[in-house]
Amino acid sequence: MKVLFIAITLILILSVSLKAQTENKNYDEALAKSLNADDYGMKKYVLVMLKPGSNTDTSKSVIDSVFTGHMKNINRLAESGDLVIAGPIMKSKEYRGIFIFNVETIEEAKALIETDPAVSAKFLEPEMFLWYGTAALMETTKIHRKIEKYSF
Repeated sequence: MKVLFIAITLILILSVSLKAQTENKNYDEALAKSLNADDYGMKKYVLVMLKPGSNTDTSKSVIDSVFTGHMKNINRLAESGDLVIAGPIMKSKEYRGIFIFNVETIEEAKALIETDPAVSAKFLEPEMFLWYGTAALMETTKIHRKIEKYSF
């Protein structure tokens, strides 16, 4: 009797969990494949939180030069498809900005972040995390190009 009860319980749990997942009628297989999406429309990225670095140089010419290079590097990485999202964090003493890299490992992200002049000059210090998010982020750069009136 106990075995029958356990078997019925397992069958009920399995049937409920199978019903919880429904197939999306709008699924676009070609788009999903082009974005490297898994069956849930998700993929791996590396999230980088940029913290203030150890360099406290306040020379305007040095800061301007480094951050001009920082912006050029952001644009280069976005154009190549390696950088999906970038932006400053407003009014925070702990964090200055974020990057989301289109890579699956911290090692790959380290190689990309080392190309940033603000990181190399120690104005920014990266803190990196593996992150699982929507593969639709891969479309962000294309959309951004259509809505930015001015660029850096």
